[in-house]
Amino acid sequence: MLSVLVGNIKGGCGKTTVATHLASAFAAAGLKTAIGDCDIQRSSLNWLRRRAGTAAAIAGHDWAKDLGKPPKGLDRLVIDAPAAMHHKDVEDLIDIADVVVVPVLPGAFDEDATSHFLARLAGVKAVRKNKRVVAVVGNRIRPGTKVSEHLDVFFGSLGFPVVARLRDSQIYPAMAAAGSSVIEAHDRRAKSYADEWKPLLDLLAKAAG
Repeated sequence: MLSVLVGNIKGGCGKTTVATHLASAFAAAGLKTAIGDCDIQRSSLNWLRRRAGTAAAIAGHDWAKDLGKPPKGLDRLVIDAPAAMHHKDVEDLIDIADVVVVPVLPGAFDEDATSHFLARLAGVKAVRKNKRVVAVVGNRIRPGTKVSEHLDVFFGSLGFPVVARLRDSQIYPAMAAAGSSVIEAHDRRAKSYADEWKPLLDLLAKAAG
């Protein structure tokens, strides 16, 4: 089983969007998939409740109060981390994760907060010894802007290059309202956004072996 933790201490960075899209990509590929929702808002679980009955099945687990054990028989587990992650939260979640995906928005405030989170990750033994993969994902990117271009330079200088860049679009809230994702949608517009997830999905496939 591959376990993917989606987390950042900065709220509003798109954790749930990333978590639900990864889960939908795994499920659509025929992999037995579950989401462990650790956030008190339970946004991932609410997304699951809105999914159509014909959509690829994804199990949901409420871990907002207590971290549960990974269910047996899964191919993929996606963990939607709480917004305010304390040191113990980070270590406990990394214990059951193979990959840590860190969404970040362009801008000084988000860069500052995320750099602190990455420094905290770097201090965890499993990450320090390269036993966990850390992938930074630029979210709500506006291509061609200086702020977005700076994102690559900033995180590259920290040793955490941006793996994927997801454009800002109203298609994401529309998909969330339907319990779906751009990866599952079939129209041409959605496909152009789905293609932006490929570098991250390729990295996760490599991590799964």
